[in-house]
Amino acid sequence: MQERPNIVLMVADDHGLEALGCYGNPAIKTPNLDALARDGVRFTNSFCTTASCAASRSVILTGQQNHTNGTYGHTHGRHHFSCFEDTVTLPALLNEAGYRTGRVGKTHFAPTALYPFQWGFPAITFGRDDVRMSESCREFIRKPEPFFLYWCSMNPHRAAAVPNHPLNANSFGNPQEAFPGDREQVFNPEEVIVPPFLSDTPEVRAELAQYYQSIARLDRGIGHLLQILKEEGRLDNTIIMYISDNGAAFPEAKTTLYEPGMHLPCIVRSPRHQKRGTTCEGLITWADITPTILDFAGCYERPARFFGRSFSGIIDQETPSDWREEIFASHTFHEITNYYPMRVVRTKRHKFIWNIAWKLDYSFGSDLWSCSSWQAALRERLERFGARTVDAYIHRPRFELYDLETDPNETANLAGRPDYREMVEQFSEKIKKFQQQTQDPWLHKWTYE
Repeated sequence: MQERPNIVLMVADDHGLEALGCYGNPAIKTPNLDALARDGVRFTNSFCTTASCAASRSVILTGQQNHTNGTYGHTHGRHHFSCFEDTVTLPALLNEAGYRTGRVGKTHFAPTALYPFQWGFPAITFGRDDVRMSESCREFIRKPEPFFLYWCSMNPHRAAAVPNHPLNANSFGNPQEAFPGDREQVFNPEEVIVPPFLSDTPEVRAELAQYYQSIARLDRGIGHLLQILKEEGRLDNTIIMYISDNGAAFPEAKTTLYEPGMHLPCIVRSPRHQKRGTTCEGLITWADITPTILDFAGCYERPARFFGRSFSGIIDQETPSDWREEIFASHTFHEITNYYPMRVVRTKRHKFIWNIAWKLDYSFGSDLWSCSSWQAALRERLERFGARTVDAYIHRPRFELYDLETDPNETANLAGRPDYREMVEQFSEKIKKFQQQTQDPWLHKWTYE
């Protein structure tokens, strides 16, 4: 009988697809993640199902949509969303299967009793020092029994502004002095790559430079964790997965279900698979993470309890022939004051968005509204922010339909065109079916509003 593998799930905080070397950014420095991709498989159609930290993590750790498990938005503070008491979580299932389960870093799940990790440290123990956070895992990794490690960096989430910065740029958690045993990597704002969803302004460049620096520190922490696995003799039998909870903490990304908010990195390094340095085009979502990990662990016994499904069988296939043709996403809240429910169906070519409360102005997360990148756009009265007009970003129609092949920046809404009426109806029916399957409380909005 083959020895059960160890499994490491690494989840970054607000790391967008646009900011990794292995996903095509030559300006940023992510050598450890790039090396992981060369030793594994990089998914090119991987998506969170909701672009908000706590809600997304509830999907990652349950295999259920967040509106199914009850985590409609943030768990912490007065936001107070949490999973229903009958929710079955990944650590509980792995405990039953005989795995040692550990977590380190950011949690953002509730109630904690439903997530019975056997070992761990909270994020406050290490703050933004990912190298030290990885070192804390050495004793857990060293023990001989098979383990599951949930490693969650707080980088590159926003934090306070850089002290005395002329453009009031956010620090993204970057320390004023490097942590002991580490060395900060600083980026020149003139050399960053401004993605299409952002405007090329001094404020955006200054914040991107800080964002890159935070990601570089995240990458060093990952490199140290990989080194520990190697030193302790566990690397050869360890499956490693890297994802982010949602897109970058900039307007038009995080909290939206436009591509920068939900189209995210996913790198899998598996000793159970043959391919190295390849890509997989299969459509996957974070609802698939729990089923896939259970499959790796040999305890994927009740697939029907999950909305997601295991993608372990397609990791070696660049273009899977027998796989799904569409994925779904569901966002309702970020903070308790940020109500803007959306339901989405996405194929490889098209995306259809139902803005359920479309008569409301789009609601900003507090850190996204106050960031210097957005405030500069308001102060300068810019008509556009990135590829989209400011007005289109804040005031959205009931339906949005985009051809991602010809319109990757999602600016030409096809939903109102007569020749796309049938497609709108078809996608609407798909969303209704998705809502029925996932016990979505917002299903009745089709009838009553």
